[in-house]
Amino acid sequence: MTRRKNKFLCAVLVLCLGVGGTAVEAKDSSQKKNTEKWDEAVHTPYGKYPETVTYTLGKISGANNSNLPLGETYEDNAYTQYLKKMLNIQNQDIFEMEDGTSYEQAIEMAIEDNDIPDILVVKGRENLKKLVSRDLVEDLSAVYEECATDRIKEMYESYGEDLLDSAIFDGKLYAFPDTVIDHGSMLLWMRKDWIDELGVEEPETLEEGMEIIRQFVEKDLVGDGNTIGLACSTELISDNSSTYGVNPIFTEYNAAPEKWALDENGNVVYGSVTEETKEALAYLQNLYETGVLDSRFLLRKTENLDEMVASGKCGAVFGNWWAPNNPLSSTSKSDESAVWKPYLLTGQTQRKTLESYKNWQYVVVRKGYEHPEIIGKYVSVLFDYTRYEDRNASDINDYFSLNVDPTARPLNINVDYWDGLYRTTENIQAALDGALHIQELTGIEKAYYQTCKSYMNETLTTVNGWAAYASRIQAVSLLAESGRGTRSLSMGDADGEIPQYLQKLETETFLQIICGEKPVEYFDQFVEEWYESGGESLTRQVQEGYSGT
Repeated sequence: MTRRKNKFLCAVLVLCLGVGGTAVEAKDSSQKKNTEKWDEAVHTPYGKYPETVTYTLGKISGANNSNLPLGETYEDNAYTQYLKKMLNIQNQDIFEMEDGTSYEQAIEMAIEDNDIPDILVVKGRENLKKLVSRDLVEDLSAVYEECATDRIKEMYESYGEDLLDSAIFDGKLYAFPDTVIDHGSMLLWMRKDWIDELGVEEPETLEEGMEIIRQFVEKDLVGDGNTIGLACSTELISDNSSTYGVNPIFTEYNAAPEKWALDENGNVVYGSVTEETKEALAYLQNLYETGVLDSRFLLRKTENLDEMVASGKCGAVFGNWWAPNNPLSSTSKSDESAVWKPYLLTGQTQRKTLESYKNWQYVVVRKGYEHPEIIGKYVSVLFDYTRYEDRNASDINDYFSLNVDPTARPLNINVDYWDGLYRTTENIQAALDGALHIQELTGIEKAYYQTCKSYMNETLTTVNGWAAYASRIQAVSLLAESGRGTRSLSMGDADGEIPQYLQKLETETFLQIICGEKPVEYFDQFVEEWYESGGESLTRQVQEGYSGT
């Protein structure tokens, strides 16, 4: 009995050991698989974290809640939901402010306190240099190599070496830079219904365009003397995110005001003090005197200009390809008979200009944050996978055709090819022509294709439908026909910022000449004063920086 009992106990013990061993092995296997998932997530662009990874975030927000659909927020929208599904990451916003002094102050305070969020969108290379010098941010060299896809790297390379190099210090990459695609020249957007009312031919040259605008005012197409010809901002020069400048008029004279440029001998010159700029100002003075230029433009702020366009009193504006989204769509909402059409009338290619990274945006990661690779993964998913791999990322891609502000993204940067605007439009047009199958389109292209096709078939009659068609098909097609733009050159580490007193001198002089308060010849006195008041040494400094690149 005893021997039989012992045998039974031994059998039970062996069985128990076997079960226990299997459990341990199963646990080890589970842990191994979990470790492999973490390893894949950390070292690949698209690997999904096995557990949710959260990150605090500092970013620039958009006005009016970025046009987000009702009920959506910066922490819960199509972008954050997609990133949660694909990567299992979630942002927790620390501070989000409209671009301007408040956000800049918040950044400065965070740097001074050595206390920044896990992920930070920082404006300007100087702030990036501060963060690096204080050892507050992570080296992202390995992140770029492992977690940026080959296509993302191609996108950065399309800008030349300068862009990515601006985030490299001592051979290490400390940030992912924002990219600014080529937006092409500003176009002259005119009321085509007014042109038809006059019974004249559409313009083919800048001079013809200005003459038609003069007739808008002379014939008073609005009535009661309320017709405004060409809307104009007192800032005169618009950047890629604004309207109402008169950039194309300066371009027509091969002038580059407010930019550092190269003269015919390859020397650095400030574009606002050249003879070509003087000639452009003389032409603007003539437009003001003949009523083409809004006679009250000195008194109008941006909101006044927007209201003027929305009320249908204005016949023309210079604007970028995206002008139908804002501000021109406001006219169509108030006047269904209003028809805006773009014209590319300038025959000159702007001279070579120099680029400063003072206002460039960079994304950095706090030193010590456990998952710095999250930046490479974020960029790869949003700007590669959703565009080229996932043909069903409709929620995100619809944001573009619905004109949702880009700041709705957790990180309000964009990464795309330098000529991405033209690539996208060429494919949309090819699909509309039947030369490209819809399944070959990227997600964004497909969204625009469907909107534009519906508008063309008159099954979509909303203002957003018109805006998508007018911007992507009409406007960009004109730009594509004229050829790609030219890349700016880097001015290196030279600080080309114009001091405030010189900015004031320039602005006052230009406006006084345009409005006839000063003769055109006064420009020569301005140039002399500009150089004597610090412009000469500043030009020499930028020349040295450019020569050193």
